[in-house]
Amino acid sequence: MSSLFFRLRIQFQFQFQLHFNSRHFCNSANAKLIAMDDSCKFMEYVREQCQLGFHNLQFPLNLFNQMMSLLRRPSIIDFNRLLAAMLKLKRLQPHSTLISLYSHLDLSGIRPDLYSIGILSNCYCHLGRVDFGYSLLAKSLKLGYPFESNLVLFTTLINGFVQNDRLPDAVKLLDVAVVKLGIQPNIVTYGTMVKGLCRTGDNAGALHLLRQMNSHPQCCKPNLVIYSTLIDSLCKHNLVTEALNLFSIMKTEDIKPDVSTYNSLIRGMFNLGHKGEAKDMLVEMMECNDAPDVTTYNILIDMHCKEGMFDEAQAILQIMIKRGLIPDVVTYSALLDGYCLFGQMDKAINLLDLMVKSQCQPNVVTFSSLINGYIKHKSIDKALDIFQEMCDHGIAPDVVVYNILIDGLREAGHVQHAENLVSDLLSRGLVPSRRTYNIPSKAIVKRVL
Repeated sequence: MSSLFFRLRIQFQFQFQLHFNSRHFCNSANAKLIAMDDSCKFMEYVREQCQLGFHNLQFPLNLFNQMMSLLRRPSIIDFNRLLAAMLKLKRLQPHSTLISLYSHLDLSGIRPDLYSIGILSNCYCHLGRVDFGYSLLAKSLKLGYPFESNLVLFTTLINGFVQNDRLPDAVKLLDVAVVKLGIQPNIVTYGTMVKGLCRTGDNAGALHLLRQMNSHPQCCKPNLVIYSTLIDSLCKHNLVTEALNLFSIMKTEDIKPDVSTYNSLIRGMFNLGHKGEAKDMLVEMMECNDAPDVTTYNILIDMHCKEGMFDEAQAILQIMIKRGLIPDVVTYSALLDGYCLFGQMDKAINLLDLMVKSQCQPNVVTFSSLINGYIKHKSIDKALDIFQEMCDHGIAPDVVVYNILIDGLREAGHVQHAENLVSDLLSRGLVPSRRTYNIPSKAIVKRVL
């Protein structure tokens, strides 16, 4: 397997070279390390730094180099501790670097353990190479680790398949782990699968997995996260009746719903027009001492704005502020969209100014509501001004914004301007949607293409 890791290192063409000479250290902290002749004290220092965490990759790389240069090299446990701390620097995308470091350890004769293999599989999955991560199962067996001790590795690989939109492979791997190898998945494994199934809209598959967890005595029982994930997915697909049934089962299992669970149900009921039931669910939530959060208030404000009940929406906003909750961009956008929907454009603009004064940055949804409002009320020039203001603020328009403007300009007879916008859309690398290709605008798009 050493040759395998060497080939993988070459294939990824990592952008850095490892140097193992202390003269490359360049800051005072590293100077301190050079002065440490006692390897035990040095390793205490390394462990302390791992606990504190790192802000860049260079410093832990220097620590790694110094560890490798010690006469008595540390154990794989200490190397794992350092590399696990580096893995937390996700924003710096350390995955290729970590694979290369483990490759060097392997070639240096430092045998990886299960924890090392888990970190490696995580890195491969983040790089979209779940197949390389999968090959680590064979390595773990070669090293003498039995399959039943590989639950973390299986869970990591299942999550890798899910994150890379390879859900059938994730289902197959779970089946292999449970049926063929006798490995009992834990709540994290099942939670990963349920989340993946719900993300792809396979609610039936997620419900089947839930029933499997409840029916098999050896399975771990579903928790609040799994129930809430399924309830939210069902509500998003307008399957509120099924969500309510699951909600009842959840409570009979003595699992207390939280505010997120209630928010999903309230939103689902509202979207189906069941406003009375949504308000009843809100009352139940408050009776259970679950205080509404920002999301709850946003749902209520949106609900009232779509009905044109702006006084009630404003009252809800004031209650929200009095309770110490800060309105976010979703809060303001819901109110603004309601004003635009009912043609109250002056109030919408005033609200936009209030957003800016409150240091709440408008987003593309906010501006698309304004543009749509002006288009609907035949104010093409003002819609174009908002579009320009949006671009000036560094907010890139999406396909929805372009579609609104293209349709509005075409209906107003500004065909040339509409063609220019289609060209602009394509120049930004955006893909025209079905609405862009609708019958009235189809000729415009064809001419541009």
